[in-house]
Amino acid sequence: MADTPTVVMNEATSRFEAYLDGETAFTEYVLHNGAMVLPHTVVPPAFEGRGVGSALAKAALGYAREHGLSVKPSCPFIAGYIQKHPEWADIVDPKFRERLGL
Repeated sequence: MADTPTVVMNEATSRFEAYLDGETAFTEYVLHNGAMVLPHTVVPPAFEGRGVGSALAKAALGYAREHGLSVKPSCPFIAGYIQKHPEWADIVDPKFRERLGL
């Protein structure tokens, strides 16, 4: 498998981003009242199979955990990632935890 591109937090765009061959994969975030809302993730075809979506999810969730934020994963990809990786369930907002069956 090719190396997974590095994920950076871009506060100017409110996204966690990874770059490859002039393209950008990203997870959008909104910080609001002690929570990180994660509404949308985009991974262009050039990134597929490189673990970029997972790297974006880990970066966003790791940031939330480090900063004591609860997570509201309205993005289906991030929600699915958390369901597959229940070690992140403790930082998910209780309403979303119920929705995800955690």
